[in-house]
Amino acid sequence: MPDIKVRFVNVVDLMKMEPSNKHPHGLSDVEYDSIFTKDKPIIFAFHGYPTLIHELTYTRHNRNIHVYGYHEEGTITTPFDMRVQNKIDRFNLVIAMLNYMPEMENKGAFLKQKMRDKLVEHKTYIHDIGVDMPEIAEWKWTGLN
Repeated sequence: MPDIKVRFVNVVDLMKMEPSNKHPHGLSDVEYDSIFTKDKPIIFAFHGYPTLIHELTYTRHNRNIHVYGYHEEGTITTPFDMRVQNKIDRFNLVIAMLNYMPEMENKGAFLKQKMRDKLVEHKTYIHDIGVDMPEIAEWKWTGLN
């Protein structure tokens, strides 16, 4: 989807999310807004409880933050399926991104369906085979083109 602009931000220090007047590692509002914008949807995939991110960003200008994280879903399963059950996998995050972009409703419908199909394929594969699909388990980062 060439019409979509995505900014990826890797937050290593969670205390950067707090305002600088509340924590010494915190970003000023100007710094925070330059990274996360004042008005664009933020989809935050987090390995912990989503409420923590909401608490850390409560006073920020951009209230359009949607945090996906651990919801105590999952049991003994594959590593990728644990992410699927908590909706922090690549397929659910693409669907979420499109849901928060109403201007992509028509163009995004095909891609959303493709992601749903991949989730069904994943579920069937782990049920039948018991491990993650090869395209997931063997995936390697190759850098940007």
